[in-house]
Amino acid sequence: MYGSFAQGTADQYSDIEFWLFFTTAPASPTVWITQVHPPLHVIKNESGAHVAFFPGLIRGEFHFAPVTQIESVAAWPAAPSVPLVDRHNRLPHPAATIDHDADICGRFANWLLLAHHVGQRGEHLRQRDALSHANRHLLWMARRCVNATEHWQTPSRMAEHELPAELVAGFARTDENVQAAWQLGRSLWLKLDPNPPWPFIDELDKTIGAVA
Repeated sequence: MYGSFAQGTADQYSDIEFWLFFTTAPASPTVWITQVHPPLHVIKNESGAHVAFFPGLIRGEFHFAPVTQIESVAAWPAAPSVPLVDRHNRLPHPAATIDHDADICGRFANWLLLAHHVGQRGEHLRQRDALSHANRHLLWMARRCVNATEHWQTPSRMAEHELPAELVAGFARTDENVQAAWQLGRSLWLKLDPNPPWPFIDELDKTIGAVA
């Protein structure tokens, strides 16, 4: 189990979330889920997980995998910072470090540049979609800057309470404006990365807009 219940921070709006490793996979994930509680509806989401909607509109997310994949848990990028409940003590221990900082900054720039390019082409809905991904990485960058990694897996959760007010204010337009996202992202990047890729940053300044 992972997510807010594993963290001990769940409330009446929280989802239940599980990775399930099977020696013999169930013939029907929906039938297996029904053993937990009869759902109102079950769908398979875009990442391959089965999502069940239970009475009271409680949302349950179930990832079905063979037990041969259990070792992969240790290699999950955010494994050290995602609380897990493992009642059978079968999960491998994750690496001691988190895949963050320079990598997260680079992934932010990847989504940001895509947002810029498709916007220049006139694909404004696609631009907003790319900016939503960039914004998620901005939240991770912000959390790393102030060491507020309590809700790493869902970085927007409780962000208004866990991040400084002036940093929250910096997100005012980052989900709709490429230049605003770059200005915040650039400042966070320089705080996180001791060796930023200056030729790349300079090119982004020229293309998207330098920071005053």
